[in-house]
Order: sequence, then C-alpha cells, then structure tokens
Amino acid sequence: MNHSSAPAAHAAPPVAGRDGTRTELVEVVVPVYNEEHVLAPSVRTLHAYLREHFPYPFRITIADNASIDTTWQVATALAAELPEVRAVHLDQKGRGRALRTVWGSSDATVVAYMDVDLSTGLEAFLPLVAPLLSGHSDLAIGSRLHRGSAVVRGPKREFISRTYNLLLRATLAAKFSDAQCGFKAARTDVVQALLADVEDQTWFFDTELLLLAERSGLRIHEVPVDWIDDPDSRVDIVRTVKDDLKGMWRVGKKAAFGATRMPVPPRVLRAELPTGMRWQLSSFAVIGVVSTLAYLGLYLLTRQMAPAILANAFALLVTAVANTAANRRFTFGVTGSRDALRHQVEGGMAFLLGLVLSTLALAVSRVVAPGASHAAELGWLVGANALATVVRFVLLRAWVFNPQRTAKHAREADLSELSALTTNHQGEPSHPNHLTYPNHPTSPNHPTYPPNPSIHMNQESRR
Repeated sequence: MNHSSAPAAHAAPPVAGRDGTRTELVEVVVPVYNEEHVLAPSVRTLHAYLREHFPYPFRITIADNASIDTTWQVATALAAELPEVRAVHLDQKGRGRALRTVWGSSDATVVAYMDVDLSTGLEAFLPLVAPLLSGHSDLAIGSRLHRGSAVVRGPKREFISRTYNLLLRATLAAKFSDAQCGFKAARTDVVQALLADVEDQTWFFDTELLLLAERSGLRIHEVPVDWIDDPDSRVDIVRTVKDDLKGMWRVGKKAAFGATRMPVPPRVLRAELPTGMRWQLSSFAVIGVVSTLAYLGLYLLTRQMAPAILANAFALLVTAVANTAANRRFTFGVTGSRDALRHQVEGGMAFLLGLVLSTLALAVSRVVAPGASHAAELGWLVGANALATVVRFVLLRAWVFNPQRTAKHAREADLSELSALTTNHQGEPSHPNHLTYPNHPTSPNHPTYPPNPSIHMNQESRR
C-alpha cells in the first residue's frame, strides 16, 4: 500500500496554538471516494470553521480511497492551498483502511474523522474532542439516536440504523447508542493500541473498534448531534448490511472463545471497590446472617400454629424491619430519628420482593414435592431469600441510603425547619428547643437580634 502526502510542513504538529498556550494537536480525517464535486467546498468549510472556532491546533487529512475520478487532484490542490490540510492516497478502497492508515501513523494527541458531506453539524466537534483532550474519556462518538439530537433523514435509513444498533445491544451487549455515525474521535495512543485487533477494513471498522474498546474497559463519550441525511450518499445499503452482520458474527465468536487480546488500561487494572464498599459488604453480610437465623427461628416457631404462607410473611416482616434498622445504623452509618420511617417504608420494597420470591418458592416446592417436611420448605425459602438478599443490598445502597439522596433530604429538612423558625419568630423563641442552638439567631448571646436569616443560612451550610 502506497501513500503520498502534501509537503512535510503540513504533517508536522504545531508547537503551540494560535494563542501560544495550547500544544495538543487534533487530526481530522476525511475519507473520500470519487468526491471530486463536493470535496473542495466541504474541506474549505471545515477548515474555515476550525480556524475560526476551534481553540486547539488541528490538521485536516484527506484520505483518498483509490478514487477513479479527479478527487486526488482536488485533494492535493487543497493541501497546497490550505496550510493545515494534507492529502493521503490509498490504492485500495475502504473507510476502515483509510482510518487505519492515517490514525495508525498519526502524531496527534487526538484523531477524529467525519464524512465529507458534513452531514453532522460542526458545532458538535469541540464537545466531541474536549473530553479526550482532558483525559476524561478514551473514545467519543456522535450519536444520531441520542434524545438530544436533531436528525433529518428518510424512514428507510432511520429504520435500518435503529435496527442495527438494537441488534448490537441485543446480541453483543453494546452500550453505545450509534455505531455508524460518521463523526468519531479517539485518543491516539488508545486507538493505536486497539488497531491490531480490529480486522475490518470497510464500514464495520467503526463498530468493531467500539466493541473492542468497550470490552477493554475504555470510556466512550457520546455527543448528541444535528444531522441531515445526504441524498447523494454512495453507500451500498444491502452490501453494507450483509458485511455488518458478518462482522457481528465474527466479533461475537471471537468474544465467546476469548480470542481477542484486549489492552486494558491501567486504571481498570487498578480498579477497586467504591469507597466504603468493603465495610458495607462485611457489615451487610454479618447482619444478613443474623437476620437469616432469626427468620428461620421465627418461621419454624410460627409454622407450628399457622400455614406456611402466613408463617413466612410474619417471619419476613419482623426480620425485614430489624434488618433495615440494623443496616441503617451499622452498614450505612445513619443515626438519629430523622427519616427513620421513610427508610423503613422504602426498605419495605425489599420485604415485598422477598415475600413474592419466597411465596413462589413455596408454591413450586408443593408442586415438585407435595407433602414436604418443614425442613424441606425451609430449603426452598432460604434459596429464595438468598436471591432477595442480593437485591436488598443493591436497593439499600443505591436508593434508600444513597449518600447524595440522604444529603439532599437532610438539606431540604434543614431549610424547611429554618423557614418555619424565621416565619414563626416574633422576637421570642417560638418554642424552648430554639435555645439549644448556640449560634442560632434567636439566642440572646447572638450578635444579631432579632434574627438575620441570611446569617443563619450561611451557618447551616457550613454545618
């Protein structure tokens, strides 16, 4: 594969930005095949926009995919005319091949590409590359399927795009929303590490790269875009769909048999449990064991006097209340009576789940083993409650005792109390408890009397 380029000066990264402070270089690749009519106006539009609005040094690389018209001559003329533009010629077709060639040898900090028709609004380009330059993300994609996007295209293309991305999520567990939007970027060191494992050279290249990045634990940033369909698109839809389905099968097979070498980033290797998780898991496990023993004892005791369903419901209810209270105090460190009732009500969701699962377990046990002993019933109940316990921990940590949610409720309660105090105050404390606040504005020793609500607000926020 041979390639030639514009003068070497165009390929060298600038040492500083136009303001003399930024040195990160962003390389934008524009793959083209037989685009002699649209190439010049599109590249001039892109170049003018980046010169005017983009705050980082940039380079535009026109990658000619073996065009058989005058596209290459137009590309070289643009490279000679515009200082940040260069041209690369490939002897074989394929968008993936063009991106692999340019990205694989790039010396830029971030590499990107966009379609020559500029279907995607250029206003999204800085939001696309900014998280890559800051180090926050590893790859970034424009998404036409994001709810914040504005898209104009025909129903056939819309149906094909949504179906394709739905298949990716259903069969390969993809989490990104739009695999084929021609508006993507990546950190150069990341993409160069991935390229060796990306086999496709054509339209599936994007999808394969994203799937590999996702399985490698890399962060993919999505940007909603404004997008207008190009009626002169050269894409062979039928052939592209077939190639994409073949690519999905190949990638899925590689993933299933572990044939993919994934360059996992160091931060993934160093990943640890979230803050506090170790203690919470230990505390929750101890409380869970005690709760289970108490549940078994209550169930066996009550089962002597009541049917299995009632005995199970009673034992679950008692232990669920005690379990929530214990986890509130010891696992999640919440003390005091504030929100205690709310926590019990919300924790009751876990009780209801356990009740449903254990009731189903009892029903199944009667079908599988009619007339089973109480000990056999317990075996089914313990299995159902083990599943409910896992869900209980997730529910308590992510919702009931979520730190941000708890803090929000505390702030709202404080503001409500403050509002009541300042509204009811008529020069004397509205009730004796006011005197327990040493810095409260209603205290006789406080320098502002009568109260100054703004000072009180600042003191509350400092607490």
